[in-house]
Amino acid sequence: MGEKLALTGMVLLAVPIGENDKRVVILTKERGKISAFAKGARRQNSSLLAAANPFSFGTFYCYEGRSSYNLVQADIDQYFSELHTDFEGAYYGFYFLEFADFYSGENNDESQMLNLLYVSLRALVRGTPDHVLVRYIYELKAMVINGEYPQVFSCLECGREDGLAAYWPARESLVCSGCAAGQNGLLTLSGSTVYTLQYIISAPLNKLYSFTVTREVFTELKMVMERFRSRHIEKKFKSLEVLNTILREQ
Repeated sequence: MGEKLALTGMVLLAVPIGENDKRVVILTKERGKISAFAKGARRQNSSLLAAANPFSFGTFYCYEGRSSYNLVQADIDQYFSELHTDFEGAYYGFYFLEFADFYSGENNDESQMLNLLYVSLRALVRGTPDHVLVRYIYELKAMVINGEYPQVFSCLECGREDGLAAYWPARESLVCSGCAAGQNGLLTLSGSTVYTLQYIISAPLNKLYSFTVTREVFTELKMVMERFRSRHIEKKFKSLEVLNTILREQ
């Protein structure tokens, strides 16, 4: 058995194995996304009983095997237990975990994605901004970290940085009011929505959830994100399907 590793991370997924064990997927700062075997984690007297669950954030002590890791100890700083009593918030959280799982990989530098996930869950717990706005901010920022984001700082056609007035879904860019004339398939945006998109893309993570928006801006942001996301992500997220069912029934 090799050296015991101390990895800072968050549990994205936990799957029962046999009668007493679990397989956990952890997004870590040092090794990216890893799969780890947690022996005895389902036993009531196990020191890993609470740690080997989704949302657990802290330091995980593992031994590296040939194809996975063995989790032997954990010091958990945050369980996000508040989500256990917020049914809707919990499913937003599960969606965030699944989204991070989709975008992360083993042995990648996933420190930014881990930090984004942490601050986004904290925003869900606080309840501000609104859960739905947190979702669109999280999605866009996660895609930015992955190198995928719309061109929102200048006009695609003429390069102007002022007067940006519409989003061109087919070309994933903004255009100014002059260049938008005569074009088909554009989404007209207010100046506040343009600024919101620019802010989300450029803001540091610790400032990401420091604002709210009007209903008009939210509606326009939603339209942009739904079209942009659909062009880049074909995966059907199970947690999002459940969440959408819950929201329709409210």
